[in-house]
Amino acid sequence: MKTAAVPEPRTAAAMAARRHKTETALQRVREAIARLRREKAQVSVASVARRADVSRTFLYDNPEARAAVSTAMTEAGERRSQTVVDLDEEREATWRERALNAEDALKAAHGEILAQRARIGELLGQVRDLQAEWTEEAIQRITTENTTLKQRVRHLTADNRTLDERLKAARSNLRFQDRRVADLEAQIAAPAG
Repeated sequence: MKTAAVPEPRTAAAMAARRHKTETALQRVREAIARLRREKAQVSVASVARRADVSRTFLYDNPEARAAVSTAMTEAGERRSQTVVDLDEEREATWRERALNAEDALKAAHGEILAQRARIGELLGQVRDLQAEWTEEAIQRITTENTTLKQRVRHLTADNRTLDERLKAARSNLRFQDRRVADLEAQIAAPAG
């Protein structure tokens, strides 16, 4: 045996409030139509909406309000070439199409939001991973190693410069020795005389 689902108190309260609001708006519509008839003013959707302080959409969407306005317009003989029902069908089709388009756009937006949230989560995880890898100890160790390596580079550069100077001096001595040997060979080869 199936039991009827009892709506939550908040849902029931919201539905009751919505019904009360709709009934209040319908009463204002009826009063506005009666006032327009007494004043012998033109009965139209716009004038009823203005006098009743409701939207035109409410007058078209609510069947009771639509019937009341349609009846009042018919009785007043102020029907236009297109009836309220025709206008309602046109507007309903337009609203339905807009609602479907909005629904599609909303689904696409939700999909994009979910994708962006997933990407943000991945990136935050990567940031946490990077932060976790670089502890204060590791940063200190790397800084010390970096300083040591810089000192070693300076030392090797100085050694390289010293060796380069020695090489230049050795080449210079070699050139000098080559000239000296050439001079001595020239003296030996020259006839003594």
